[in-house]
Amino acid sequence: MGTDRLESQIQNCISQRKNLEAILNSVADGILAIDPYLRIVNLNLAAENILGLSRSAILGKSCSDVLERTGGSNECFFKTTVERGTMVKDAELLVLRPDRSVRKLNVTTHALLDEKGQAQGLVAILRDLTELDALRKAINEQVKFERLVGKNHRMREIYHLIEDMNKSDATILVLGESGTGKELVAEAIHRRSHRAAGPFVRVNCSVLSEGLLESELFGHVVGAFTGAVQDKTGRFEMADGGTIFLDEIGDISPVVQVKLLRVLQERTFERVGSTQTQESDVRVVAATHRDLKARMANGLFREDLYYRLYVVPIELPALRERKEDLPLLVNHFIEKFTHQTRKKIRSTRPDALNLMMDYDWPGNVRELENAIEHAFVKCHSDAIQISDLPLALVRDVRGDRLVVEDGPTLSEKDQMLSVLERTGWNRSRAARLLGMHRTTMWRKMKTHGIVVPSLV
Repeated sequence: MGTDRLESQIQNCISQRKNLEAILNSVADGILAIDPYLRIVNLNLAAENILGLSRSAILGKSCSDVLERTGGSNECFFKTTVERGTMVKDAELLVLRPDRSVRKLNVTTHALLDEKGQAQGLVAILRDLTELDALRKAINEQVKFERLVGKNHRMREIYHLIEDMNKSDATILVLGESGTGKELVAEAIHRRSHRAAGPFVRVNCSVLSEGLLESELFGHVVGAFTGAVQDKTGRFEMADGGTIFLDEIGDISPVVQVKLLRVLQERTFERVGSTQTQESDVRVVAATHRDLKARMANGLFREDLYYRLYVVPIELPALRERKEDLPLLVNHFIEKFTHQTRKKIRSTRPDALNLMMDYDWPGNVRELENAIEHAFVKCHSDAIQISDLPLALVRDVRGDRLVVEDGPTLSEKDQMLSVLERTGWNRSRAARLLGMHRTTMWRKMKTHGIVVPSLV
């Protein structure tokens, strides 16, 4: 009977061991049993698959031999658990497998203690995050492209078009309302192109007079005009081998239009006051918020130049046409200003976000960025609320007065005083954050009797 009982106990142990192995092998996470000397003494099937090694190649080996590190110490998690008898939770481990592929693992360890509380080894749970991490990156790439943010179908089409043009030197015309991000598109085009190692040169064509713009674009030689005391290198020369971004191209004069047309047709130009022809190895990206067809009809823009620019058009949607991107943009700007200001603002209250969704954003993404910056000046909690938003925005949606969730109604004067105080009485900055023109700000200050403290 003694022998039969012993055999029965042995069979029960074998059966329990097989059941335990079946349970362990049914778990998706890898499980390693490690002794006090950091040798692997048992593992499940998932651990074999994650590590890319057979059971026989793993058993008895040290952690450092099996888990080849790709940076930092892979062994420290296990050593810490054994030496201190403490748990390590959700540590990140990069493992280089025998096939030279890298797996990103989440590691949690539990010490195995004896009756005296001394660590006799540990159990390590390995969760493979490689595919999940790749999926997250793929999703993020659909939401963010270079410095552009948006998952709207029109934005994704623009991302794909920029990628398709990476080997092309075709001239591009970016169209869209002010504040839609035309310069960001131009930068993305440059960075994704074969010219990315070359310079990216910006020119705002609307802020310079005809003579200054011509000199700015093409340069001049000494004596070309009064004040030309030395040679000047133009932006086309500066952009050689790279990209030149001509912003507000619709505002250039007929004279400059002719010279720009020649650059696009012949890839040559002369400095102002010079007869020496220079070649232009430059990719041209132009942008405008104006209706160029209407300007052509009025004789303000050359038709031949328009078609030279309109090789690959990119039309950016207004923010009101892609409202689903607004929460993404709000979070993007919260991250930006959190980094800049060190304020611990993490989110937007639902009612504040709903109000922003109801606003038409005539200034588009630039206006939204200013609104979030304004909110960062006023906000003293971890979430932006309606009272932190520009008064002009709230008035447009709700009416003449601003309702504050946790306090009384604020008048326009109180709102202006609050922003002025928080900006150190910088009236230009306060006007921008309030969403009004600088002269409007000064007029309203006079109306409300608001006086700059230094002038009192």
